[in-house]
Amino acid sequence: MPEPIEPYEEGRAIAATGAGGATDLAMSEAETLEKTPGGPQGTGPDKKARSLWSDAWRDLRRNPVFIISGLVILFLVVISIWPSLIASGDPLDCDLAKAQEGSQPGHPFGFNGQGCDVYTRTVYGARTSLTVGVLATLGVAVLGSVLGGLAGFFGGAWDGVLSRITDVFFAIPVVLGGLVLLSVVTSSTVWPVIGFMVLLGWPQISRIARGSVITAKQNDYVQAARALGASNSRMLLRHITPNALAPVIVVATIALGTYIALEATLSYLGVGLKPPTVSWGIDISSASQYVRNAPHMLLWPAGALAITVLAFIMLGDAVRDALDPKLR
Repeated sequence: MPEPIEPYEEGRAIAATGAGGATDLAMSEAETLEKTPGGPQGTGPDKKARSLWSDAWRDLRRNPVFIISGLVILFLVVISIWPSLIASGDPLDCDLAKAQEGSQPGHPFGFNGQGCDVYTRTVYGARTSLTVGVLATLGVAVLGSVLGGLAGFFGGAWDGVLSRITDVFFAIPVVLGGLVLLSVVTSSTVWPVIGFMVLLGWPQISRIARGSVITAKQNDYVQAARALGASNSRMLLRHITPNALAPVIVVATIALGTYIALEATLSYLGVGLKPPTVSWGIDISSASQYVRNAPHMLLWPAGALAITVLAFIMLGDAVRDALDPKLR
């Protein structure tokens, strides 16, 4: 005869037995079973939740492309801040008697057309290129993310106006725009070049941020926050922005190398940075007319520029692979 079922008592729980029956346990014992790390598939409540960012960092640490490019960029940052660590000379100290001479003891890269040490100028040129690239990328990322994010979140007339403005900026050729806008600037500082890059670079980030925000705001957790009465600012800052930021970071990382190359291109054309500023683009421009007689003048600054741009592009590719769930 089956035993009668005892009525439910507060403070007790029912747990399944191996034979398919049931037995009652104290609530504290049931909670202990639930919190056991060795639960089903090792997913107890005390197990730390894994996020997109933690998974991305774990993948990046195992990616040799990220490690190599990160070490190159770290080296460039260090010599940009402290160039005297590996270059003891003055990039503006020139001797015309040594113009176009090749490698010598203490001057491994030789001298340029003005008799300046090519090695010292190549080291000091990293500071200018990285400064322009980093500041331009930050300006583009902030301006484009704010405008695109607001357009994607609110939509309506704001979205329509911003879309038409971005279409106008996309129609402007970058190099031609630089030739027109920077040709009237007489300043030899980096700020006009950075301002030009931000002016013509923000539409790309804006369009990416807009699409990412539109996708994120349709998710269930955003709709639940809206139903619970969350304000627009709270939904943007707490729920949408962290989940829409990954594409912007990927594009901005790759664009940093592009802006460094763009600065060198504008300086080569004579409308970017101007002497006495030390820049790879200026050195490449001045060395192009001596490339047959003294190729070393062009080789080293051009090689440093190519390695820097390649390092940032490789870093951007590694970050994209880590942050894209479809590639996992």
